[in-house]
Amino acid sequence: MEPRAAQLRRREGLGGEKEDRPSREGEPHFGNAECPGNNETHSGPDLLQWTRHMQAVKTQLLEQAQGQLTELLDQAMCEAIQTYPPQDRPVPSIPPDSLCKTREPSLGKRKVFINRKSLLDELMELKHFRTIYHMFVAGLCVFIISTLAIDFIDEGRLMLEFDLLIFSFGQLPLALVTWVPMFLSTLLLPYQALRLWARPQSRAAWTLGVGLGCMLLAGHTAVLSILPIHVAVEYQLPPASSCVLVFEQVRLLMKSYSFLRETVPGTLRARGGEGIRAPSFSSYLYFLFCPTLIYRETYPRTPNVRWNYVAKNFAQALGCVLYACFILGRLCVPVFANMSREPFSTRALVLSIMHATLPGIFMLLLIFFAFLHCWLNAFAEMLRFGDRMFYRDWWNSTSFSNYYRTWNVVVHDWLYSYVYQDGLWLLGGRARGAAMLGVFLVSAVVHEYIFCFVLGFFYPVMLLLFLFIGGPLNFMMHDRHTGPAWNVLMWTMLFLGQGIQVSLYCQEWYARRHCPLPQTTFWGLVTPRSWSCHT
Repeated sequence: MEPRAAQLRRREGLGGEKEDRPSREGEPHFGNAECPGNNETHSGPDLLQWTRHMQAVKTQLLEQAQGQLTELLDQAMCEAIQTYPPQDRPVPSIPPDSLCKTREPSLGKRKVFINRKSLLDELMELKHFRTIYHMFVAGLCVFIISTLAIDFIDEGRLMLEFDLLIFSFGQLPLALVTWVPMFLSTLLLPYQALRLWARPQSRAAWTLGVGLGCMLLAGHTAVLSILPIHVAVEYQLPPASSCVLVFEQVRLLMKSYSFLRETVPGTLRARGGEGIRAPSFSSYLYFLFCPTLIYRETYPRTPNVRWNYVAKNFAQALGCVLYACFILGRLCVPVFANMSREPFSTRALVLSIMHATLPGIFMLLLIFFAFLHCWLNAFAEMLRFGDRMFYRDWWNSTSFSNYYRTWNVVVHDWLYSYVYQDGLWLLGGRARGAAMLGVFLVSAVVHEYIFCFVLGFFYPVMLLLFLFIGGPLNFMMHDRHTGPAWNVLMWTMLFLGQGIQVSLYCQEWYARRHCPLPQTTFWGLVTPRSWSCHT
């Protein structure tokens, strides 16, 4: 046993060494580095390697934070310069190589990507919020169990029917095969067109290259516009398979437009001698799969892939699909299947809308959670895409303008960058109301087109709700309204809006099956059948 004096000398450093005691559980080891508040020194090659690793991580984080902070401050200074001085004083000239060298034409802020989690992932770290999530899951489970119990009592057996799910995803392989040429045209044609425009050559040869590039883009647009519509109409694709095609059609069109919109100005400047290089093919390929509609040559990335997180999100998305089919089959089909056979009455219409509010809001929440959270986060994790802000806290909105900005950030960023900002540039930067109206018009038309494609008929419920209810509410319920009563009002309008959509679209769906047209005419296709079908 070591003498007491030797122990004291070693502890006081008289022997030239400090005590090499093991650290407590949870206490970090730093090898030979001195830590603040800790005068002990640890040794060992593994600890030295860990110290170097932590120093490298610290350097990387500082460089990343410095770059992002510099970009944000440069953008803020640029906006401050553009808004100063007052109207009665001349605007100082800004050198072309100054900090305000942003993409043109642009009058607003540019999308900045940073590493951040999705909001629900951050909230799930709180025990109380996880409990609320568990309550929602338990409520849905009780709903399913109670429905199955009633069926067992009435029918003597469990009614586990998947007919609606099987019908909705019918001919899915055909939809996936159709996707292949759509993707290949988006992968090859826009990038090749950009290369033709960027190639340094004589003016005549460059003009020929521009013409060939425009022909490639025309072929790309034709493939994305005509092929999915032809397949859906010719083979009568069911709703879920049609949904796959139309979402991919719209997504690929928006991505190819963003790629060209972000790269063509720089490519043309490169021909003028500014030295801006063309983007790499690998960056474009990555962009086609990553969950954003705004092209950048590089994005913030996460260090590794958490495959258990990917599997969990895909499992939750599949669970949401099953829940949605169950809700439609149990709460909507029994109500609306035979409604067109009964005489029309205002009372029946109002009752059907009120009955559809609950399944409608369930469908809204399931679509949000399945797609905007689970699906996009799964792909972001597989691709190590760092910016996971696919939505904000739209459920806390007290105005419809804030709801539109926070519900789907991915699409909002595209509309803001390429419709609103470019619209302001075309209109001289003064007609903000007209630019905002353009955003509503584009969004309404695309939403109505998606509904028409998926359901197989034209019934402009979404279009009218967008233009005549959503548009005015956007200006009347503005951001200055912040009280809780406005949040209650917004949720009430969401309940009613979902009820109207579910009720009217379900009535029209069954009316077109109960009352088919004797002959196909244009007016027969665009006239609502539920108004006259009462057999």
